Amino acid sequence: MVLEGELTNIEQTLASIDTASEPCLMLRRKFPHLAWICCEASDITQSPFRCVGQFDLHLLDRGGHCAQITNDPQRATGIVLAKRSAKS
Repeated sequence: MVLEGELTNIEQTLASIDTASEPCLMLRRKFPHLAWICCEASDITQSPFRCVGQFDLHLLDRGGHCAQITNDPQRATGIVLAKRSAKS
């Protein structure tokens, strides 16, 4: 489960970083209990759960047989952090 306070903290962290930093590494260290996948936004076809700066946040549900994107923070066990290109 991803708590609302955690989502807020993740958003604040992303909003305060510069483009040269490594947000995925930083967030993995800050939230080690969550699974983190980092990719380009063009790799994901689903609509993001939230958008922050140049990033789309997708919630990851690994509870079933296969991992899937979810919009339910209660089911989420991780985050897919998708970086949008400057063109997006």
